[in-house]
Amino acid sequence: MQTDIDPRSLIGRRAFDRDGTRIGTVDEVYLDDATGTPEWAAVRTGLFTRDALVPLEPSELVDDALRVPYKKSLIRDAPDFGVGRHLSPEQELQLYHHYGMDVPRVSDREQGGARDFGELANGDRRPGGNG
Repeated sequence: MQTDIDPRSLIGRRAFDRDGTRIGTVDEVYLDDATGTPEWAAVRTGLFTRDALVPLEPSELVDDALRVPYKKSLIRDAPDFGVGRHLSPEQELQLYHHYGMDVPRVSDREQGGARDFGELANGDRRPGGNG
């Protein structure tokens, strides 16, 4: 994703899959505790449905919308960890596997401490977050 974008500006934006089908609206953005880099977005997939976590790294901001390079069906089937909770390293690993993404090397994880996703873009801390 473009690195010059304020992650808080993603909240409320529409999200679309790789085919241009609307997925929903970005509810929250999760930052890596060690680096502060936006890593995951929680996308509300409907009025009475849950939020699905999508990776921000391969996604793009296009015409004021988040374009996620995965099919809507894959996104809707993502593991459900509940929004507003800390994302543990184990849960992150499940998401990497679900999306078929390369898992960061151990040395990448050790830089600056364990990769933990406990901080939201708005500065709120999630239970169990580091720091």
